[in-house]
Amino acid sequence: MQILDEKKLEPIKWWMRSNVKNGRIAGSSVLVAQNGHIALLHAEGKRSLPLNLSFKIDTLTRIYSMTKPITAIAVMQLVNEGILALEQPVSDFLAEFSLCEALLKDSISVAQTEPASSPNLFQLLVHTSGLTYGFNKGLLPDHYRKNSIAFEPGSGGLRLMVKRVAAQPLAFQPGTRWEYSIGVDILGAVIECVTGQTLDQVLQKRIFDPLGMKNTFFEVPESRLAELADCYTLGKDGLLELFDSGKDSIFGPRGNRMLAGGGGLVSTLHDYFRFAEMLRLDGSLDGAEILPSRLVQSIKRNQLSCEIAEMGPTSFAEMPMAGVGFGLGGAVILDPKRSKMVGNVGDFGWGGMAGTYFWIDPVTQVTCIFFTQLIPSSAHPLRSELKALVHNALN
Repeated sequence: MQILDEKKLEPIKWWMRSNVKNGRIAGSSVLVAQNGHIALLHAEGKRSLPLNLSFKIDTLTRIYSMTKPITAIAVMQLVNEGILALEQPVSDFLAEFSLCEALLKDSISVAQTEPASSPNLFQLLVHTSGLTYGFNKGLLPDHYRKNSIAFEPGSGGLRLMVKRVAAQPLAFQPGTRWEYSIGVDILGAVIECVTGQTLDQVLQKRIFDPLGMKNTFFEVPESRLAELADCYTLGKDGLLELFDSGKDSIFGPRGNRMLAGGGGLVSTLHDYFRFAEMLRLDGSLDGAEILPSRLVQSIKRNQLSCEIAEMGPTSFAEMPMAGVGFGLGGAVILDPKRSKMVGNVGDFGWGGMAGTYFWIDPVTQVTCIFFTQLIPSSAHPLRSELKALVHNALN
């Protein structure tokens, strides 16, 4: 097995400093480990430019869609207990999905639809449900965007948004295409339905507490808002502009929180490392079994009948889709050459809208977590650059 040379990881620090110096990002942190041994732990830049606060290795960070693998684990725990079955239609739990409609193939209006089956839980997990996101391209994403169909703080709460989503048509017949979507947010409502608990309570009891993840939550305590990194976006002049501050964050108690299982969590580098290590070790960490190994292994395998590019987009948010499949909550590299991203067959991971990213490599047993706060994640090829630097450090 290739071994990480810690000296060869030093260029990552230079890369992080360069990103800050050149104004690509305000700050970032990274953790690289092999077989559970941390070989690199480093932070650079600022978590707040206006307040001149440093980005630290324990800075609270919005992880957006890196929430999805966590929610997927909770779903699979309930599957393991016989409470859920992946082939069940979501309408078994959320009656508003009982009468679904899907856009016709050549629709030019969201009124042009045909009857469709209710998506099942598996399709929600792997993004073949017919649901979408407002930031995607197409007729239905445009409709979502114009009508504020999004699981965001201040949008009325989880169940209200579920009802609004169910009243919209699907982009396509479930199971026929791949399109990144709010499906995992819908699964958050399913979890609440069958457990009788709120999603944050379920994740806390079933995942965060057993793994010792003490700094991961949907709502940042007011006393800790200063630890939350500001989030930035690129202005028209290419300079960083504030998107959301840590001081007045929509994630804080001043906002109307949303328990978005597809993108609502805030976490720290060390906390997410514990979650990623549990995945690498097939379900257990430090004596705590989160899920049987056979189920975690299935989560990390491609669950599609082909690569993503054959069912939908050829790329998404900087992530290649050619040579890449999708597991239950994250992408899986099937062919590194076709993906044009450095890696090994079986690499599993996913990122978030603000540039966060993680992957675990079953060949080298490397785990990498990268945190920054820049929207959109495709503004710079940070993920592919970091993967190349990590692989360059392998002997």
